[in-house]
Amino acid sequence: MKKKRVEKVPYMTIPEGGREEDVKYIGAAAVRDIAGVEHLFLEVYKNSVETLDVPQVRIVLTKKDFGNFFPDTGEWSREKICSGGRLLWDAAGNGYAWMQMNIAVRENVLMGEEDLDRIRRYCGVRTEYRRWWEYISDHEDRTARDERRRAESRRYERRRQALEERISCTPRLPEQEILDRADEVLFNREHHLYYKKHGSRVRTACTKCGGTAEARWKSGESYESSLERCIEEPREGHPGCCLLCGAAGIYKCQGRYSGKRSRRAYIFLGQKYKETGMVIRYIQIEKYWDLVLAAGEKGPEMYGARERLEGVETARAYFLPGRKTQIDYQKHDPYTGADFWDDCNLYGNANITIRSAPVMAETYDEMKGTMFQYSALQEYVKAAGDTDVVSYLDRYRETPQIEMLVKLGLTETVGELIRYHCGITADPKADRIDAFLGIRKERVGQLAGHKGDIGILTVIQMEKRLGQKWSAEQIEQITELDIGCGYQFLEYMGIQKFLNRVERYAGCGYGTMCSAAAGRLRRTAQIYTDYLAMRRELGYDMHNTVFLFPRDLEAAHEKMTAEQNRQKADARVRDANERYPMIKEGYRRLWEKFYFEDDDFMIRPAMDAGEIVMEGRVLHHCVGGKRYLERHDTGESIILFLRSREEPDMPYITVEIDPREKRIRQWHGAGDKQPDEERMQRWLDVYVTRLRCGAVGTPQAAAGEETGQRLPAYA
Repeated sequence: MKKKRVEKVPYMTIPEGGREEDVKYIGAAAVRDIAGVEHLFLEVYKNSVETLDVPQVRIVLTKKDFGNFFPDTGEWSREKICSGGRLLWDAAGNGYAWMQMNIAVRENVLMGEEDLDRIRRYCGVRTEYRRWWEYISDHEDRTARDERRRAESRRYERRRQALEERISCTPRLPEQEILDRADEVLFNREHHLYYKKHGSRVRTACTKCGGTAEARWKSGESYESSLERCIEEPREGHPGCCLLCGAAGIYKCQGRYSGKRSRRAYIFLGQKYKETGMVIRYIQIEKYWDLVLAAGEKGPEMYGARERLEGVETARAYFLPGRKTQIDYQKHDPYTGADFWDDCNLYGNANITIRSAPVMAETYDEMKGTMFQYSALQEYVKAAGDTDVVSYLDRYRETPQIEMLVKLGLTETVGELIRYHCGITADPKADRIDAFLGIRKERVGQLAGHKGDIGILTVIQMEKRLGQKWSAEQIEQITELDIGCGYQFLEYMGIQKFLNRVERYAGCGYGTMCSAAAGRLRRTAQIYTDYLAMRRELGYDMHNTVFLFPRDLEAAHEKMTAEQNRQKADARVRDANERYPMIKEGYRRLWEKFYFEDDDFMIRPAMDAGEIVMEGRVLHHCVGGKRYLERHDTGESIILFLRSREEPDMPYITVEIDPREKRIRQWHGAGDKQPDEERMQRWLDVYVTRLRCGAVGTPQAAAGEETGQRLPAYA
């Protein structure tokens, strides 16, 4: 759409005598030819004398595009004529509901029937609409949908052409060399020797040569048997040699392996791509061992055996300078039975995942002269073993310092970076290793001595962050304790004193290489740091050695835990009393209505919100929650405490009762259980009966004999 030429087209005008008074907006339509293309113009005017010369909006349609021009601001937009029930020109309106359709049609009209005919003819009538602007809205929807489809088609075509280009530029895959290398590296050229014993004889089948042979595994007494070939007794999983080809294999009992066995593995191959790029190919190799059986006189008999290797390339990762990494995946079409390459992965559980695998040696020769010739991939694979090459090279492009880390021997640190645990770096742009990792310069050697151990790295990073200077032995001991970020104790004791105390409390030394001792040290360190943190939080003098170094650490820790929990509970009680003051104010009134006791039990309302909270805390149920407190505070329900007369202060059963209907909603004891359920249910039934008779609450009602009523007795 040529917008500048559209703006120069003169506006249509509305004659003053042809407008109706109760109309808010009037539209005029016309078809104009601009640069050989027909355009539909719809100009909407506000129905007032001052605004009949310049429209509120000019809506322009072509067969493949649409747009809106606002003369007041001189701006264009792609908003549709009707969205959210609001018309484009009625900016101040609140929209028209479905039931107000007739009002909308009456307030927004066209200048004449000819305008409606032009709109319908240009838009192509597919559906008869009751509102004239819906013809334009339908045309805009079709135009936007067609445009979206064309854009998607263009994107798909660009992706298809790029995929075909990558496929055409990808070097040939040396299939046989890969299979031979995989058999050697991944499967160790493993062969199977299937066997079946018949008395003192055994029949074997070799998967390498495919032949079968018989021999004795137990010598006989006759002279002829001494002339027969004799072998050691075959046993499941033990090594042996084929009697025909002499190949070494693993014995497999025929009865256990009547079918096909296979094992799957993966391998990476890197090849040069274009000038300085690389393509990393992820190949799945599967080896099959088959036992061939034939029908015999006494059942299935071994007829032969075979083995074979199959490989399929599942993914390709393309690396080019200045371009994002592109990974293509090979998929299978179950309808046509054909394999094809695609530039996107599968979904859900069928997602193709690239995992760590061995790397073919040819990859390192192919890297020479490419963007990864200094990536130190060969050194890393030699030190770390199986590697996810795609993740390694992708991470190397973002963090070239990986080369230095690998050559210094910081293998475990590099492994964390490959897994995108980027929090271990201090300055990603630093050139020096100590600045890059955020450690002291003299610690690089110690870290390299532990192959970049993450535990050591975390400790020496904390050393620099805290401005400390520890010895190498102290660093290793702290690493063994694994205390994380709990270094607050350094404010009131040195690191060596802390290490000595942990060793004394644990009763075992550092560096013993014993997992039980290491676990005990870590647990003791955790308890000790937790104990010191609670002491500090509770406001104790942390320079008092009695507090710093208790004789019995676990007992002191339990004491601090109880004190901290008590303070938290007290704070919760205070908060509940402040939020729900009506519970305390209404206590006396509820006592007079709901209190009752007999020879065994008593029941009474809660004195305040804090008592309800403590009831739930002691009995481990939810009565101290917000919902129950709000119900009691507003009088929707009443929380009552049922206790033994011998122990009136010991929580036993909590009862929620409806004060209007005078019925029990629920009652529970410790752990949301109902103790002595049958007896207590009878007691509560009697209580509800008394409550409905008005025989509880007052001293006379509690006595039961001075009220003049015959009350039900509790059995």
